[in-house]
Amino acid sequence: MKKRILVIDVGGSNVKIFISRGNRLKLKSGPNLTPAEMVAQIKQELNGTSYDVISMGFPAPVRDGRIAFEPKHLGKGWVRFNFEKALGKPIRIVNDAAMQALGSYRGRRMLFLGLGTGLGSTLIWQNNVLPLELGDLPYPREQIIEDFLGKSGMKELGEKKWKRQVLRAVAQLRKALLADYVVLGGGNAKKFDELPDGIELGHNRNAFLGGLRLWQLDPQTRRPKWQVL
Repeated sequence: MKKRILVIDVGGSNVKIFISRGNRLKLKSGPNLTPAEMVAQIKQELNGTSYDVISMGFPAPVRDGRIAFEPKHLGKGWVRFNFEKALGKPIRIVNDAAMQALGSYRGRRMLFLGLGTGLGSTLIWQNNVLPLELGDLPYPREQIIEDFLGKSGMKELGEKKWKRQVLRAVAQLRKALLADYVVLGGGNAKKFDELPDGIELGHNRNAFLGGLRLWQLDPQTRRPKWQVL
């Protein structure tokens, strides 16, 4: 029987809950949100909706399905929180950019960049999903690239100059990582009306498809199809 998969996409501004492609709920997040508060809100919003397993994208490094560090833009207590116990179902957790990237992937070697509160990044080739932390790369004036390409950068630079910075950085990162194409996702990607060849817009709803793909099995080995590195 086909699994009913609940997909949770945690961001610095909102938490999106996908029950199906056309059925989405949205909760506010922010710098004070704790995991216990998020779980309580999710349970209240779902109000008895049934599901079998959960996929969750989370805005911090994730190793072997566990949150490795506290997030920059949320409250505290995420690293040691037991989501499987709290939600009562098996759960697969990946970085939020990795989940949206997986839903955006259509072959070859793809670099995904999430332009949101911060800067998410993931490289995918074949069945390999490699979450990255490109937002921490150094940038001029002793800052990091996330300071320019994230939400605070757009506010400081203004939209027009911010767009130029994004396209310049994207071209450099595409070249450095040998990507065939780049997908821009996250809430601020929609600021772009036109993009150069090799760069395309994703959509936040691709997080739902990425969450479904996390539970795909290889038909021959019956092991997970996608290897999150």
